[in-house]
Amino acid sequence: QVQLVESGGGSVQAGGSLRLSCAASGLAFSIYCMAWFRQAPGKEREGVACIGRDGSTSGADSVKGRFTISKDNAKNTLYLQMDSLKPEDTAMYYCAARLGYCPALLRSNFPYLGQGTQVTVSS
Repeated sequence: QVQLVESGGGSVQAGGSLRLSCAASGLAFSIYCMAWFRQAPGKEREGVACIGRDGSTSGADSVKGRFTISKDNAKNTLYLQMDSLKPEDTAMYYCAARLGYCPALLRSNFPYLGQGTQVTVSS
């Protein structure tokens, strides 16, 4: 079965950086659209960024220029490099996957979701 396991979360001060990883198994990683979602307490889950099987990327306006999504097909691993972190980036971050092309960044479009890793940014 498909498994997505996130790691790399933690606590950091504003302006700092973190790199999240997502180890994927049970799927043909190279032909999946992979994405990151996040959910802050009391808020709805939102799409952060996605990367297609051809390496094309898309991201939310709130993270453009600060976050970079990438993947390593040989390692079946997805990454999210987060720089210039802000307190409003504090959330649980989830890795997600769907077969084929990358659709709109809505949770309902991605059938597979990991358990999440917590990111906390202090001011």
